[in-house]
Amino acid sequence: MPRLSKRTVDALKPLEKDYFEWDDDLPGFGVRVMPTGRKSYLIQYRDSSRRTRRKALGRHGTVTADEAKAEARQLLSSVARGENPAEDYKRKKGAPTVRELGDRFMSDYVPTRCKPSTAKEYRRSFDLFIYPAFGSLKAEDVKRSDVADLHHKLRDKPYQANRTLGVLSVMFNQAEVWGLRPDGSNPCRHIKKYTEEKRERYLSGEELARLGQTLNNLEEAGTESQAAINAIRLLVLTGCRLGEIQTLKWEYIQRNALHLPDSKTGKKKVPIGDEVHSVLDDIERIGENPYVITGKLPGSHITDMQKPWRRIRAAAGLDDLRIHDLRHSYASSAVGMGESLPMIGKLLGHSQVQTTARYAHLADDPVTASANKISSHISMLLRTRR
Repeated sequence: MPRLSKRTVDALKPLEKDYFEWDDDLPGFGVRVMPTGRKSYLIQYRDSSRRTRRKALGRHGTVTADEAKAEARQLLSSVARGENPAEDYKRKKGAPTVRELGDRFMSDYVPTRCKPSTAKEYRRSFDLFIYPAFGSLKAEDVKRSDVADLHHKLRDKPYQANRTLGVLSVMFNQAEVWGLRPDGSNPCRHIKKYTEEKRERYLSGEELARLGQTLNNLEEAGTESQAAINAIRLLVLTGCRLGEIQTLKWEYIQRNALHLPDSKTGKKKVPIGDEVHSVLDDIERIGENPYVITGKLPGSHITDMQKPWRRIRAAAGLDDLRIHDLRHSYASSAVGMGESLPMIGKLLGHSQVQTTARYAHLADDPVTASANKISSHISMLLRTRR
């Protein structure tokens, strides 16, 4: 048959069975005519295993003969370079979307690699930000510009923007491991995170006293959950993270330490003093419940500390204080009492020196006070007349 064109393809008549007509000008380019009269352009070639392969290019009338031929020329040229467009199309058609990849990531990767609290944050990022932005895109088609655009849209929430970028980066790294994206193709690369202002809030001596008195008043009045009051006291006195106190079990308390099997930084030992033991001694053990800070359901631990904490801090006049600031306050108190940064890092269970280094500037206060005292004394001697 001569060169395929609109005129020649229009002239083809349907038969009882489908048949092919091939373009003499471009070997491998043809049109398939169905008994229904439908006509579709395609290419036919042999792959590296000498197997005959076909790939559709579009329906006649939807695409023109010239458009189909231009695409056919490119695809047949790729075949000459060893590529397999039919197989590539089949693979891409079955490739997962970002939503499908995210669901697999959450079910196959996260449970064995992340803590429940981290998994919860990952799920939040997917549901609120990632899926709405490009959940329907093929995972292999996500470009750096797509991720950069999402990161930019969250610029007014720098912490959330950076966490979402981190989730995407881990997921796309895993996609490479699973063979769903080429190696080194992570679209999160080179996207600069926003600067996050580290909030530093420490309780002064007066504020600590006020918080302590508030806890005593609420306990005496019986207007606040005893479990919440116990939790706050333990947080203040140990410097532990909230999750570590919420999930603290009686069996973890051994002599003068809390032996936590699974903290944020892994297994760790938290030294405790007499005052912590005093608080623990006053906590009632409830039936078969293994937890120190019990929840409402039998055998459970407290799960929501934010609501009672908002009430407690309001009663104490500390509305800007977060629960995590209690941990910072423990560290600042230790610095003020002259404890070294390595010792503070050990007390708090830091796995990296850089984490403890954030408290280094607090050590300047007592040093400055000493320097001022010494210089004042020397200055007084210099001014003394004989």
